[in-house]
Amino acid sequence: MGIAEIQAYAYLIGSVIAVVVLYSYIMYLYKSEKSGEKDYEKFGKLALDDNIDSKPLVKRDLPSQHEKKEK
Repeated sequence: MGIAEIQAYAYLIGSVIAVVVLYSYIMYLYKSEKSGEKDYEKFGKLALDDNIDSKPLVKRDLPSQHEKKEK
């Protein structure tokens, strides 16, 4: 078993892992959009409307300074 054969096996295994990871990520994105968790079209429009005075896409409730100090 030479170095070329080890490299071929490593390339094959790496390719398979990359395909599985990317496919599962695509399925996660598809399922979360179908279930209504996230609206990726809204995030896609961010590239077109990217001004400092644009309203935020997602409202976040940040803890106040007093709550941070208590932790």
